[in-house]
Amino acid sequence: MSDPHDQPELAGPPVDDADQRPEAPGDDRDVRRGARAQAGRRAVRLLQGYVWHPREAPVDLATHLPATLDGDVHVLWDPMPAAPFTFFDDGTLSATQQVYQLTVLRFVDDGDDAATVLAWVAERLQAALEGTPEGVGWQVLEDLRDVF
Repeated sequence: MSDPHDQPELAGPPVDDADQRPEAPGDDRDVRRGARAQAGRRAVRLLQGYVWHPREAPVDLATHLPATLDGDVHVLWDPMPAAPFTFFDDGTLSATQQVYQLTVLRFVDDGDDAATVLAWVAERLQAALEGTPEGVGWQVLEDLRDVF
C-alpha cells in the first residue's frame, strides 16, 4: 500500500504556462490588450491617492479639481464607501470622513514617456488641492503604471 503523502517527483523546473491556461470568467485581459494594440495608445497612472473631508461638510470636488489638464491628462475621483484604513495619522476615525480615491492618468502613444509631464501635473494638482476648503485632506503618490 502506498503512502497517500507520497508525491511524484517533478521532471524539471516549473514551466510558465500562463499564456496557455484559460482565463477566469470575467477576465478581460485579451480585450484590454486588443484595445491597446488597435489604438496604439495606452493610459498610464501618473498619480494615485486619496482625498477626504468631513462627511457633514458640503464639499463638491468638481468645483476645486480640474477634470482634465493639457497633454491628455485626466483627473478622476471616486467616492469610496469606506476608507481602506481605520484611522488617519492624526487619530481621526476614517468613518467620520468622506474618502475619495484619486487617480491622475495620461493617455500616451506607445513609445512615449508618460512621466515627462509628471512634475508639471503634480504642481497643478497641488495648487488645486491647496485651494480646497478647510478640512479637506489628501495623500497623493507617484504611480507610473499602465492602466491597461
